[in-house]
Amino acid sequence: MTGGALSVPFASIEGRHLIALLDDFVALLDAPRETPDEALERLAPDAYPDDPAAAEEYRRGTRDDLVDQRISDARTVRTALERFETDAGADIVEVPRADLDGWLRTLSAMRLVLASRLGIDRDDRHDPDDPRFGTYDWLGYRLELLVQLADRLDEE
Repeated sequence: MTGGALSVPFASIEGRHLIALLDDFVALLDAPRETPDEALERLAPDAYPDDPAAAEEYRRGTRDDLVDQRISDARTVRTALERFETDAGADIVEVPRADLDGWLRTLSAMRLVLASRLGIDRDDRHDPDDPRFGTYDWLGYRLELLVQLADRLDEE
């Protein structure tokens, strides 16, 4: 992807809500672990499901880099939203093309963590009217919007 930026509409409350989610996500990624966390494990499934020793070696060699990349991506997204902390009138976020992949990875990862916490193993396996799934669905909407905006930018 080269050049351009996406103009992404956000209501002020959405910006503040996403900031809070990002802060929680970074804290979760950055926290020391004494026991495995199923939600975080879902972000890095076993590369070798039939070979536990190889899977563990691969995980040891890649886990820190993967977590560092996720934290960096989340901080990039958060930086783009910082004005929502003080500007109640903020409504458009410019997402540089170079940052789009990080946005997509971050929103997808947060959605996976939520899915794990809520027991969702397939997108169609929850009641859309159940308020516990509102943030999960909203993140999906945001992902879809980013993809649509990127497609439109590609067509220009």
